[in-house]
Amino acid sequence: MTDQNDYSAVGDTAHGGQELYDDEGVIRGDYLARIGAAIADRDILFLKEQVSTLHQSELGDLIESLQSEQRNALISLVGDDFDFTALTEVDEAIRLEIFEDLPNDKIAEGLGDLNSDDAVYILEDLDEEDQREILAKLPFTERIRLRRSLDYPEETAGRRMQTEFVAVPPFWSIGQTIDYMREDEDLPDSFAQIFVIDPTFKLLGAVDLDRILRSSRETKIESIMHDTKRQISVDMDQEEAAQLIGQYDLLSAAVVDENDRLVGILTIDDVVDVIQEEADEDIKRLGGVGDEELSDDVVSTVRSRFPWLLVNLVTAIMASAVIGLFDATIEQMVALAVLMPIVASMGGNAGTQTLTVTVRALATKDIDIYNAGRVIRREVIVGLLNGIVFAGFVAVLTYAWFGSGELGLVIGLAMIINMLAAGMAGILLPLLLDKLGVDPAIASAVFVTTVTDIVGFFAFLGLAGWWFGLIGVAV
Repeated sequence: MTDQNDYSAVGDTAHGGQELYDDEGVIRGDYLARIGAAIADRDILFLKEQVSTLHQSELGDLIESLQSEQRNALISLVGDDFDFTALTEVDEAIRLEIFEDLPNDKIAEGLGDLNSDDAVYILEDLDEEDQREILAKLPFTERIRLRRSLDYPEETAGRRMQTEFVAVPPFWSIGQTIDYMREDEDLPDSFAQIFVIDPTFKLLGAVDLDRILRSSRETKIESIMHDTKRQISVDMDQEEAAQLIGQYDLLSAAVVDENDRLVGILTIDDVVDVIQEEADEDIKRLGGVGDEELSDDVVSTVRSRFPWLLVNLVTAIMASAVIGLFDATIEQMVALAVLMPIVASMGGNAGTQTLTVTVRALATKDIDIYNAGRVIRREVIVGLLNGIVFAGFVAVLTYAWFGSGELGLVIGLAMIINMLAAGMAGILLPLLLDKLGVDPAIASAVFVTTVTDIVGFFAFLGLAGWWFGLIGVAV
């Protein structure tokens, strides 16, 4: 059995996260080895001490770095001292793998200590049967709150909101409010605002904590409350809600139902999570990898990537069919086959640049009906100017390579045409898909690449066949 002294030195280095990570932001190998040794030795006291010093995000990183069997052993050994909030910081695949080996009684016990938004985040990935069994083991009030949040559609404010908040009537004094906050044990762990409601829970306004601290005990809440014009409906998309909170620099925002009754709040930490998730989702969709996680197995990864690779194969065949129309021309001038990839590649890269900017602008609502025309004109002009500049480069290169000024002129014209088409496709296709209600991040990349390949090949080979045929040069 390993002596505890071999790994007991970890306690000070991990505290506060100052030396938990190496210079590249990865959990230090020696720390991970010592935790692994403690798990193997079943040193419960040491492991509990370590877990208690870690922030939930640090504990999440530790769990992801451990081997599968070590994760479950750590959770089992730590027992009630394990913070289930850390499981919101790990990949979904790892979280589900952990839950496969945990009884629902243990999961219900862990969720009982979480804020409602974190509990919902964990529950929503479980199947319906497990959800029902876990919820049945929770206290009635908590069960109803979580069930109501789970009933809202995914990626809405209702699903993301925290149902714990502080609400008081407008006729209360500051003194009554402070006494209530001191005495009630069911209040949220942290909050920045107190909401004001009428007897039907209809939202009337809010008061910031700093305003309460600066007011006398006799002051009435209604005299210092402010309107909550930035309230969020339960069915609002979570990305739109996050943008609203960010736009007005709010620390928290009220979430109301269809009758304007207060049902929850969104806080700034929720907004950060949403922004990260949406950005991650957009990047993956642009690459055609769906909801893939680094922890997914080989089969899941193949299944995630296969559909768009299949679509890409179909579009590649379409581009090849265009080349097939000019096979006789290519046979007579091998230089055309050598130069074709340059035209297609430049167009594809230019289209991807415009596409990336457009999709991001659509996601952040920076492009709308009022500025769309200006942005389209800008991208068309950028594509034209880039085409002219690179046409000159490629024409000179072609002349130096093959000694043909005519061929340099042809590929230069084709470059201009394809770069212009790339700029137009890169902005018009995402706008069209967004108008049709299709997420432009999912489908745009394949279509833009197809357009630039087909236009590039057709322009280059078509111009070559026409030009050399016109001047009577054998091609």
